[in-house]
Amino acid sequence: MKRFENRTVLVTGAGNGIGRATALRLALEGASLIVLDREAAAAERTAADAGGGHRVLVADTTDQAALDAALDQVDQLDVLVSNTGGTRVGNLDQLDPQSFDAELTLSLKSAYAVCHRMLPLMLAAGKGTIVFTASVNGFIHVGNPAYSAAKAGLLQFMRAIAVEYGPRGIRANAVSPGSVRTSNHSWTRRQEKDPQVFEKLAKWYPVGRVGEPGDIAAAIAFLAADEAAFVNGANLVVDGGLTAGLAPMIKEFVTED
Repeated sequence: MKRFENRTVLVTGAGNGIGRATALRLALEGASLIVLDREAAAAERTAADAGGGHRVLVADTTDQAALDAALDQVDQLDVLVSNTGGTRVGNLDQLDPQSFDAELTLSLKSAYAVCHRMLPLMLAAGKGTIVFTASVNGFIHVGNPAYSAAKAGLLQFMRAIAVEYGPRGIRANAVSPGSVRTSNHSWTRRQEKDPQVFEKLAKWYPVGRVGEPGDIAAAIAFLAADEAAFVNGANLVVDGGLTAGLAPMIKEFVTED
């Protein structure tokens, strides 16, 4: 499929994990990429692996001046994948005001900052699509309270865009992954403590495994494509059935005849 031929797509946090997988998936389908990441080497690697000829922007999305300077180079945009996010604080006992603000800035305020700069381009063109990477943390509590609050806010921000700008040709949707096997700081720290963390988590997922970045990239590609033209303001949960029910509880309380 070449669903993104002749389309310019900006992916934030595209150097690693879900962002990288999404950039590579959309490039495979014909997109002209703008790869944005705070790590130049990671961004360059993604752009090169996508086939060459793609643009690279280096900026920390939490640094307004750096972000503005990078986005000043974008003069046309069809699809925005707002993917930047992360967490370092696991529970309320560890959470202090500085950490709370930092996590909201990374996972919510930075998404607003990018949209604030890119929406005028879409509005001028009379069309555009935005897909946010949210999380199941946005609607159930599984730790990381500041990150969860940020992702809940992100979902509501997405709906605001969908409702207010839908009549002006812009769709906004989100994907909410469950646990995804990536090398980000949060998972790296957990794996250092327990190398089998992903295998242990698998029991909570009805499909028998945690997610892979490609699983989420496929869902993002669908929402960004024209075949989802009537999908607006939706939150597509991509969690292997995690939030559909408590599989381990069923095993504990339901016995076979």
